[in-house]
Amino acid sequence: MDATAGKTKSAAADTSEIKKAPIMISLIIGAFIAILNETLLNVAYTDLMAQLQVSAATVQWLSTGFMLVVGILVPVSALLIQWFTTRQMFLGAMALFTAGTLLSGLAPNFPVLLAGRIIQASGTGLLLPVLMNTILVLFPPEKRGGAMGMMGLVIMFAPAIGPTLSGIIVESLNWRWLFFLILPFALFSIIFGMIYLRNVSDITKPKVDIISIVLSTIGFGGLVFGFSNAGEGESGWTDPGVYLTIAAGFAALGIFVWRQLRLKEPMLDMRAFKSPMFSLTTVLLIIMMMTMFSTMIILPLYLQGGLALTAFVAGLALLPGGLLNGAMSPIAGRLFDRYGPRALVIPGTALLVVTMWFFTNVTTDTATWQFVVYHSMLMLGISLVMMPGQTNGLNQLPRKYYPHGTAILNTLQQVAGAIGVALFIGIMTAAETGYLQSAVNPESASAQQEALTSGVQGAFTVGLIFAIIAFILSLFMKRTTAPIEID
Repeated sequence: MDATAGKTKSAAADTSEIKKAPIMISLIIGAFIAILNETLLNVAYTDLMAQLQVSAATVQWLSTGFMLVVGILVPVSALLIQWFTTRQMFLGAMALFTAGTLLSGLAPNFPVLLAGRIIQASGTGLLLPVLMNTILVLFPPEKRGGAMGMMGLVIMFAPAIGPTLSGIIVESLNWRWLFFLILPFALFSIIFGMIYLRNVSDITKPKVDIISIVLSTIGFGGLVFGFSNAGEGESGWTDPGVYLTIAAGFAALGIFVWRQLRLKEPMLDMRAFKSPMFSLTTVLLIIMMMTMFSTMIILPLYLQGGLALTAFVAGLALLPGGLLNGAMSPIAGRLFDRYGPRALVIPGTALLVVTMWFFTNVTTDTATWQFVVYHSMLMLGISLVMMPGQTNGLNQLPRKYYPHGTAILNTLQQVAGAIGVALFIGIMTAAETGYLQSAVNPESASAQQEALTSGVQGAFTVGLIFAIIAFILSLFMKRTTAPIEID
């Protein structure tokens, strides 16, 4: 199954003659639709909990499960990208996503809806690395900032506006249309890709190591499953099913990393971490994804449950931040090309610290416009960190590590998002429960609102700690101008 050097070179596309625009448009359309679904259900959770008769800890699996599957499949994509063409990967991923979307829209109950989301996630997990790897191949390091900024418009803007679109659709129609309205765009993406997409990847057909695939699945799956279950039931973190599952996940990942370092053709080459800026970027992006995805679930829940806003109004409250994030991503990319990462990442993490501190002080008396401002500040800070940091880290890798570097970042981002959602929801739920146990009249509306407020403040306090860590790390960021060779 090994490919010779000659085959590798012949399989690599001559990117100098390739028209980049049609390829980028094909990938961006597909990725936008796929990534939008990571947060499209957020504002609909209140309705879904009532209609499908599930708890908040259960309904969050529609997001956690989605990101978990994406996180499990992305490491495998580092292998698949070297086995299949860009065109084959894209069309296969979008076909899976479209099938999952249709099943979700027709779902008669929660288990079927969750199954549809998992199929959707399978397509998304295969698609994300294709997009990033293609940018690395098509554009030289000095032009990647702008290109990665366009990708940021997709990765950041799509999930940011998901809650807004969700609120509008749920208020006007019902939750099933969150999927039905996506179907035509998914089909258009497939047709557009069939016409314009060309292969740009290097087909080397490395050896498939089944043990590595199993270990990565158990590792990432164990971590997210354990963190998610911590938010359910009365035992929480003391439940053996929680801490044993998390321990098993860490153990499997430890063996996975050890195996990758010993294999001649690793599924996910950990030697990429010999690049210091790549390692620093990885930690920063983990914190960013945990913060962003958990906030985009907690805020709609609080705006509806604490402030008694409708789904439509809650969605609109999050729209300015989503628009600002989308507008800033390509701008931040161009600024990165000119000024480097420090001028963006340090202010971005500082803004994140300030914003999370504001969120720790929200109450039912906090005005809706304040939530709009806080959320906009959060999205601005994240946009200044995500793409510039990611581009800087990947720029330090040589071409042969592109599939591995992109897969590592995408894997850890998605799993971090899943863990962040589970962790923050778990903290929020535990604080709510603790408040209600000491309340004089726990069934009253005021007690329920105060309990939710206590939970939200507790979750954002943990978020503030993460933000401070991110700021400290940003001070060590340095610009990378050329790849380094890794033994």
